Amino acid sequence: MSTRLIIEGSAVYEIDEECMKKREQQSEEQNALLKKDKENPQDVCQKQKQSG
Repeated sequence: MSTRLIIEGSAVYEIDEECMKKREQQSEEQNALLKKDKENPQDVCQKQKQSG
């Protein structure tokens, strides 16, 4: 497991780099889905009707 320490004044933060990579990947996937939904707004309306 790879970690990084950040010291800011009297505060110390431990960063789990594997977790950060996973969060970045999830964020990129969500952004791709949002971009796709913006390109096809009718698909979003249809999905809402089906799930509702």
